[in-house]
Amino acid sequence: MKTSPSPSPYKGEGIKKFVLILPNIRSGHNVGAIFRTADGAGVDKLYLTGYTPCPPHTQIDKVSLGAEKWMPWEYRKQVGRLLQELKKMGYNIVALEQTKLSKNINEWEPKFPIALVFGNEKTGVPKSLLKHCDDAIEIPMVGKKNSLNVSVAAGIAMHHISKYAFNNSNF
Repeated sequence: MKTSPSPSPYKGEGIKKFVLILPNIRSGHNVGAIFRTADGAGVDKLYLTGYTPCPPHTQIDKVSLGAEKWMPWEYRKQVGRLLQELKKMGYNIVALEQTKLSKNINEWEPKFPIALVFGNEKTGVPKSLLKHCDDAIEIPMVGKKNSLNVSVAAGIAMHHISKYAFNNSNF
């Protein structure tokens, strides 16, 4: 199992647990952007699963601008097992995915601790993973495209959740 060397720099009084799960993200650029945004959003840890690239990786390093060196992360081959473990630890598992039951992110309030699951750039969050999720949220779209780049969507979702995690409406 690959893992980062450092503990989370965001532990402390009043801060709620917030982790990300990146299953089968193809692009190192997207992974690097998520590392960088996760640092700014106060995420506790990233779980890289399946064929998601792990640091050190040229594309991740280039886009994350060093965040991969201090952001806690761990590689897990089996995402289903990871979700089961997090569920046993009390995490609310939430997919960022458009489903028939997805909630508008702007009308949704996260429950902590939270594990946010992202989807593959082409296929989204597979149904086999959705069955492990307590909730699904989506970002409303008004254009012809019905999805955003995974790192852009991740940034929007992280920002929304961080407002609640840090009890700061100015976040």
